[in-house]
Amino acid sequence: MNDNLDLAANAQELADAAPAGSVDRAAASSVAITLATTRDIAQARRTLDGLSPEEVREAALALFDRLSAG
Repeated sequence: MNDNLDLAANAQELADAAPAGSVDRAAASSVAITLATTRDIAQARRTLDGLSPEEVREAALALFDRLSAG
């Protein structure tokens, strides 16, 4: 199982690969920052629930679910 920092690194790689200004880049960056600054997966998930705008939140939660599942 990966810890928050491992998952944050994965999310940052995805953010770096996404086009500048895209929802995917914003979402992956948000996931990376959240995972790097929270204690555990549960706290990271709760934090991402408050993300806005909605389009970025939905993309971030989908990415978070993919990363944390596997």
